[in-house]
Amino acid sequence: MSELLNVVVLGSGCAGNTAAIYAARANLNPLVFEGHEPGGQLSITSDVENFPGFPEGILGPGLIDSMKQQAQRFGATYRYGQVTHADLSMRPFRLELGDGEKIMTRTLIVATGASARWLNLPNEQKLIGHGVSSCATCDGFFFRGKKIMVIGGGDSAMEEATFLSRFGSEVVIVHRREGFRASKIMLERAQNNAKIQFLTNTVVEDIHDVGKGYVTAVRLRNVKTGETYDREVDGFFVAIGHIPNTKPFVGQLDLDPDGYIMTHGGARTNIAGVFHAGDVQDRLYRQAVTAAGAGCMAAIEAERFLEAEGH
Repeated sequence: MSELLNVVVLGSGCAGNTAAIYAARANLNPLVFEGHEPGGQLSITSDVENFPGFPEGILGPGLIDSMKQQAQRFGATYRYGQVTHADLSMRPFRLELGDGEKIMTRTLIVATGASARWLNLPNEQKLIGHGVSSCATCDGFFFRGKKIMVIGGGDSAMEEATFLSRFGSEVVIVHRREGFRASKIMLERAQNNAKIQFLTNTVVEDIHDVGKGYVTAVRLRNVKTGETYDREVDGFFVAIGHIPNTKPFVGQLDLDPDGYIMTHGGARTNIAGVFHAGDVQDRLYRQAVTAAGAGCMAAIEAERFLEAEGH
């Protein structure tokens, strides 16, 4: 078993990095595990134009790297790896890494994020940030006057399509079934929007054009007739939900039915000394700036918690 740490931060996106900055400046020497997606969602985002302080925008990986360097400057330590098992039944908390190494910590900040569900198409991952996105609020602006496609049939898809209709010349919602899971009000809002079209009983088989380095069209298939055809599109938004990265905490932290951490006020969880930050708890806003704010909250909570205990 390793030395007893004051703060362990799980995750290295905006939430985890900001938590590390604040905890490090409080002389708590936080240890940050970068997780299975180092840098989080921003590491696969090209231009970030809505993070305060960057009037010309900044590349997602660049923003993440600057945050990491800032945290390291104040004494945060970063390690590759992710926690696969956590024992939160007693303090200090015991964490186990994938290679079997065990870590003990007085406090824990869970900033493991939520991973977007993807379609797992042959070219999908290659075109993320080049026309393929899972965040309309983040990337909609880049498709002003362009042809946009949204994949999904739930509230998220309707909300994304409605938002994207402010920018695109047309927005097409593609859904594999005839009916929709979306709530009546969200579906009607999309149906009443003159810019939004619907393609039902249709699935996407692939995205073009990796050779050009950006999205130009998609290959579609009608599930009833089997007909396949290409349709021109500039922006391809996948809106089929997210998966919160909370598996090691099932049965210990209070989670909602979809696996998101339930808040107990501020950044607190149901377990004293364990705090949440970012998309692992926030299923509504999902922005870099809100994740950063949540990381700040979690670190301040951890600092005050330790101070109250005399550490």
